[in-house]
Amino acid sequence: MNRSTAPHAPRHLTRHILRRLERFLSVEAACGMILLGATAVALLWANSPWAHSYQVLWQAPLGLGRAAFVPAQPLHFWVNDGLMTIFFLVVGLEIRRELHDGSLSDPRIATLPIVSAIAGVIVPALIYIVINSDSAARRGWAVPTATDIAFGVGVLSLLGQGVPPALRMLLLTLAIIDDIVAILVIAFYYSNGIGATGILIAASGVLAVLALQRLGVRAALAYGLPGLLVWVGMLRAGLHPTLAGVVLGLLTPATTSFGRRTPPAATGELPRVEREIHSPAARVQTVLHPWVAYGILPVFALANAGVSLKGLVVSAGVPFTLASGVVLGLVLGKPVGIILAARIAVRLGLCALPEGVAWRHIVVLGSLGGIGFTMSIFIADLAFPDPVLLATSKFGVLLASTVAAVVGLVIGRSLPDR
Repeated sequence: MNRSTAPHAPRHLTRHILRRLERFLSVEAACGMILLGATAVALLWANSPWAHSYQVLWQAPLGLGRAAFVPAQPLHFWVNDGLMTIFFLVVGLEIRRELHDGSLSDPRIATLPIVSAIAGVIVPALIYIVINSDSAARRGWAVPTATDIAFGVGVLSLLGQGVPPALRMLLLTLAIIDDIVAILVIAFYYSNGIGATGILIAASGVLAVLALQRLGVRAALAYGLPGLLVWVGMLRAGLHPTLAGVVLGLLTPATTSFGRRTPPAATGELPRVEREIHSPAARVQTVLHPWVAYGILPVFALANAGVSLKGLVVSAGVPFTLASGVVLGLVLGKPVGIILAARIAVRLGLCALPEGVAWRHIVVLGSLGGIGFTMSIFIADLAFPDPVLLATSKFGVLLASTVAAVVGLVIGRSLPDR
């Protein structure tokens, strides 16, 4: 490198990073607004005189590939289990980069969202069970245990640039752990368990990805078929196939660990930053992020936020206690479990708060953890064959998620640092 241009390299690289960060934040903020707009449209549409057209649209059958592997499914399935796999891939890529050299690279920090997520599942379930003594209502004990990643991140983005980046990473990690627990609950409690054949198919896809990486293959398209194997395997196993996105994201290298090496520079920091900018994880995330924010997430909100309140009865008896259990579980149980577990773990020295994250941010994290929405509604569909109990449960999820989002926004904007 020419000596006369050497001093400009770090400056150019810094500008490059800042431009990327600015674009990322602007996309996040816009995504939050679009997500809320799509949610409002879906709610109005599902409870309007044209509600039938909403149901017809998302239940329209759509086939893809050979029926033996993936039979024709409703459009709603392809949004939730297909398109959202790309969203989970982006989430997995972010977490992979943070685990490599970010806020989650410290084991004590990485353990914090795991401990909080587990407590955030147990406490709401206990509250729900205590409130509901009816056997039919108790089948829904898992409804208030889930956190919706998409809506949680969308609401968090509305708090602006004052939110430390590490808080977003804690929310993503917590919500993924939360969703994995919910998926396991669905597999073992609300269905017939996990299929061994599907696990073998998914494992073969993972091995193929690792083999391609070992051979130094950099082309993203080359990983399409192994990624599809992981997705189909998860589906055949009875697990939520969006987990394939998380797995593939975590497997993607966070530095240029294969292929062309970055030449050494004058400072020790520069090569690391360059490797991260040009790493497979960073490149794929940069390409996919706008598509996810402006396309996939709004479609997801439109497909899932249309909760019909027809047949709703919350006056007294079992419907009232059911709705109360869902609301109290999400609005109260989630934050209590998350915050209390984090506080105890940090006090015992088992975990640590990331740099820039104060306890007021953990309060925000706990509040946003109460946004159950999609996964909670999905569990409700499995738990309640009775249409009255199902409508009541969905209303509870909708009300609780709205309250949790508002509380998180208010606390995030007004609570002083501690």
